[in-house]
Amino acid sequence: MNDKYPHEGHEGHEMHEEMHVAGHNHAEHGAHAGPSHPAPEKGAPSYSGHAGHDVADFRRRFWVSLIVTIPILLLSPSIQSFAGLNGALRFPGDQYVLFILASFVYFYGGYPFLKGIVNELRARLPGMMTLIAVAITTAYLYSTAITFGLSGGVLFWELSTLIDIMLLGHWIEMRSILGASQALEELAKLMPSDAHKLLPDGSVRDVALDALVVGDYVLVKPGEKVPADGQVVDGATSINESMLTGESKPVTKKRDATVIGGAIDGEGAITVEVKKTGKDSFLSQVIDLVKQAQESKSRTQDLADRAALALVIIALVGGGLTFLVWQLLISASVDFSLERAVTVMVIACPHALGLAIPLVVAISTALGAQNGLLVRNRTAFEQARKVQTVIFDKTGTLTEGRFGVTDVVTFTGDTDEHALLSYAAALEERSEHPIAKGIAASAQAAISLEVEAFKALPGKGVEGTVDGKPVWVVNPGYLKEQGLTVTDERIERLTAQGKTVVFVVGGVIALADIIRPESKQAIAALKEMGIRSLMLTGDNQQVAQWVAEEVGLDEYFAEVLPQDKVVKVKEVQSRGLVVAMVGDGINDAPAIAQADVGIAIGAGTDVAVEAGDVILVRSTPSDVVTIVRLARSTYRKMVQNLGWATGYNAVAIPLAAGILYPFGIILTPAAGAVLMSASTVIVAVNSRFLKLAK
Repeated sequence: MNDKYPHEGHEGHEMHEEMHVAGHNHAEHGAHAGPSHPAPEKGAPSYSGHAGHDVADFRRRFWVSLIVTIPILLLSPSIQSFAGLNGALRFPGDQYVLFILASFVYFYGGYPFLKGIVNELRARLPGMMTLIAVAITTAYLYSTAITFGLSGGVLFWELSTLIDIMLLGHWIEMRSILGASQALEELAKLMPSDAHKLLPDGSVRDVALDALVVGDYVLVKPGEKVPADGQVVDGATSINESMLTGESKPVTKKRDATVIGGAIDGEGAITVEVKKTGKDSFLSQVIDLVKQAQESKSRTQDLADRAALALVIIALVGGGLTFLVWQLLISASVDFSLERAVTVMVIACPHALGLAIPLVVAISTALGAQNGLLVRNRTAFEQARKVQTVIFDKTGTLTEGRFGVTDVVTFTGDTDEHALLSYAAALEERSEHPIAKGIAASAQAAISLEVEAFKALPGKGVEGTVDGKPVWVVNPGYLKEQGLTVTDERIERLTAQGKTVVFVVGGVIALADIIRPESKQAIAALKEMGIRSLMLTGDNQQVAQWVAEEVGLDEYFAEVLPQDKVVKVKEVQSRGLVVAMVGDGINDAPAIAQADVGIAIGAGTDVAVEAGDVILVRSTPSDVVTIVRLARSTYRKMVQNLGWATGYNAVAIPLAAGILYPFGIILTPAAGAVLMSASTVIVAVNSRFLKLAK
């Protein structure tokens, strides 16, 4: 073995460089994305007016603008008149002080929206940023003209309060969203920091992973992570690959068996020849799959954007028509016609619209947290109300991801099931094998039994004396070696279900990945909501069928390779269905990213959590039902709020345009502001009544 140690090549550097660069670019691209726009963690280009600003920036701009707005309100003639101050606060040049203060709020507080309109117009997707920018710019330019000679009333206080409200709304909105997904960076953390490299002289030296090349030999000790994809050349052990492949059962690895970098070694030391590094490694391929799934996400606009686009059209067209009607048909003065047009354009941007969505988001996020849900991507979360199919990973999602006893069968009446399990557990308590741990954990009372002459039978089982009685716990292969045959239809049934069967003196014990108690209830609840439930698993057909029948699934896919899970999600989506994917393992991350709604089990791997749109903190599949209910309630409340936020426009805009002027009724900017305030209060109160739908 020592004559084969090539030292050329630098493939080991590639994987770490790729992980680092991909993760860095991904995080940078996704930073500070507004939820009203494409979720950048899915890789779509960002048109958000938030670009270049973070939560702290919006918070700072809001507080500074709010402080400056106070003297603007005090110096505004319409506010003084409304408060009955009768010019008590007026002084020579006060209109210029008001102009300077309002200019500061317009340029400093309004900067995110002015920058946002440029981004939206470049993308040809006018939305909320365009609406806000049109309103504040119209009010500012008109009021500036009034300050320097044009007759009419300034709208500086309306301008300032509108900017304050919109900054507050976007601040709340951004706080409700977690940062961009760090899934690619989390993948790199799966690998150990170094490897035990075997040198030609037989000595061992710890080296960094990027120093490994194809053909190197590494020593993997019990409990350590395999440092690279390779092939076992010496030793035998069981490898836990569940976090990588989804296979629940520890896999026995002997000479010539392949191992995956990142998998955890069990009870034995093995020597591995490095076969793959860099772009060819399993983890590197998973990185590519995650990136592809994220980048294939299409941009979706939310309700506020669609409402904003409509109001942009109404503001521009309404303002222009108002001016033309008063000028050409009624022959009013230019000053009066312009004031009517400006009032229409300012009122078309209701203050409440800036809070209609963010308030619901903030409250629904808090409500979700109280119910064990962590919402990371609001756009995808809102899609949950439309979900038609939920695809579950098996291991660690529908099941607990650990072996446990499911059945105990006795052959004679001499030994009952409890005694048989206790005898077996007493022996297995002394073994480190995962199956042994499953048996031992199922009969804690067995630890009080006296065990003598314990002996491990490598690859076959254990034997010993328990309370003076000879006991052995062995696999079917051991019986075959001894020329023993046991025929029992109960054993055949258990084997057909894909369960692991071990023989004990007087009977058999069957083990399997334990199904979560709440899985069946969750599937039943989804069916009541008209949602189909599917399962993806790397386990064999028998295991998949058994789990599907136990929990009541509509469909399942068995023996699915890790790289094919995302393909299965696309296949279901191709049926025209809105799909949610629920998983916890590394192999689930690409599929979670591909799904319309990605749901990660909170107790799963960091990479799966980072790829998810919603995280189930309590790690229970029943919370998938809660997600759908909360999404439906949230959407309904958003629609209600948008109705209140924009509904007053049906009255306010015609009044502002002067439709009732012949009757002596006309809506002044100040009166319009009162209506805006009332609408804002209604939206705020209505948002507080958000509850989970049943």
